[in-house]
Amino acid sequence: MDKYEKFISRTAKEIRASEIREILAIIRARKDVISLAGGIPDPQTFPREELAEIAKHVIVDLGDTALQYSETKGILEVREMISHFLFEYRGISVDAENILVTTGSQQALDLISRTLIDPGDVVITENPSYLAAIGAFRVRGARLVGIKIDKHGMDTYQLEETVKKLVAEGERIKFIYTIPVGHNPAGTTMPTDRKKHLIEIANRYDLLVIEDDPYSYFVYDETADVSPLKAYDSEDRVLYLSTVSKILAPGLRIGWIASPRELTRRLELVKQYMDLHSPTLNQFIVAYAIRSGLVKEHAHKLAPFYRKKRDAMLKAIKEYFPDNVWYTEPIGGFFVFVYVLKEGFDTGKLLPTAINKYKVAYVPGQGFHTNGSGANSMRLSFSYPPPEIIEEGIRRIADMIRNEG
Repeated sequence: MDKYEKFISRTAKEIRASEIREILAIIRARKDVISLAGGIPDPQTFPREELAEIAKHVIVDLGDTALQYSETKGILEVREMISHFLFEYRGISVDAENILVTTGSQQALDLISRTLIDPGDVVITENPSYLAAIGAFRVRGARLVGIKIDKHGMDTYQLEETVKKLVAEGERIKFIYTIPVGHNPAGTTMPTDRKKHLIEIANRYDLLVIEDDPYSYFVYDETADVSPLKAYDSEDRVLYLSTVSKILAPGLRIGWIASPRELTRRLELVKQYMDLHSPTLNQFIVAYAIRSGLVKEHAHKLAPFYRKKRDAMLKAIKEYFPDNVWYTEPIGGFFVFVYVLKEGFDTGKLLPTAINKYKVAYVPGQGFHTNGSGANSMRLSFSYPPPEIIEEGIRRIADMIRNEG
C-alpha cells in the first residue's frame, strides 16, 4: 500500500484521470502516430505578433497595475469589455457587475459545481457530454442524468419527460448543463425550437441552466441558428460560460461567467479561496485585444480555416468508413462523434491497438457518457492536423473498424 494513501482525501481518491490528457501524454513522443484526439487549436491561428504588441503595451504603460494583484471578480475595465463583446457578438445584454472573470472555462465549471452542487443533487446533461464538465460535477457528488442526442443535439422532449419524472420522485435537480452550439464531443447544434423548449422546461420546473459556449464564435454553416440560450432567457435562469481559448489563444487562460446578480456574488466568494483572482496581466491583454478589434477580426478568420479541416474529415469518413458507422456532421466546434454499430466493438480496449498497430489516436467515447454506455463510440478532432493528415488518420481508423473488434 502506498504509504501516503491514508493522507489522501475521499474527494481526491474519487477523481479519475482525464482520458484526453492521458492519451496526449502517451502519444506526445510518438511522431509516427496521427493524433485525432486532443481538441486543441492549430497554433497557426494564434495571432502572435498582435498579442506580443498588446502585451508590450500593457506591461510598459500599465505595468504598475497589470503586474499587481487585482479584484477577485475581475478588473472592471476587463468586465466592461467582455460585456460589450457579448452584446456585439452574441446578442447578450449583461451588466459588467454580473460578469465574473475566470481562469479558463474549466474554472468556471469548477466554481459553479462548488457553489451550486451538494452531494446527491441531480445534474442533467446531454449524453454524451463534455468530459471535463462531467468530472467537475461528479467530484462534488452530483448524480448525473443524461439525455440522448440526435443530429440536432439534446432531445428536449426526452428532457421534459425526465424532469417531470425526477420531480415526481422528489429528486433535487440543480441545473441542466448544455453546450447548445458546436457541442463537445458530439459536434451538434440545437435548432431554435429546441432552445426555446429547453428554456420553457427550466421556467416551468424552476431550474437553472448552465450554457457552455466556447465554439459559437466560428461556425461553418451561415444558415444555422447559433444564437445562445441566454437570448431566450426571460426569467434570468441561464448562467452563460465562455472563453477566449478557442478564439484567441488557450494559453491566456481567461474565461468568464455571466450570471444572475444574486449568484455572481456567491461565485465570487468561492473564487476568493481558489486563486484570489485570474491573472491580471492576461486580463488586460484580453481586454485590449477586444478593444482593438483583434478578437473580432481574428474570429472571422477561424471559420474558413477550420471549415477546410472539417470538410476533409467528413469527406474522408464518407469515403473510407464502412456502412456500420453513425457520425455527426458539425456546423461548429472541433469534433466529429462516431458510433461503430458492430457487436462487441470497444474503442477503449482497442486504443492501444490503434496507437501501436494502426498508428492513429482518438478519444474513446465511453467517458463522455453519463451512464457507462458508449463503449462503441469515439471522438475525432479535426482542429490540429492539416487536411492531408486528417484524411490518412481517418483511413487508418477505417481499417481498424473493419479488422478489429
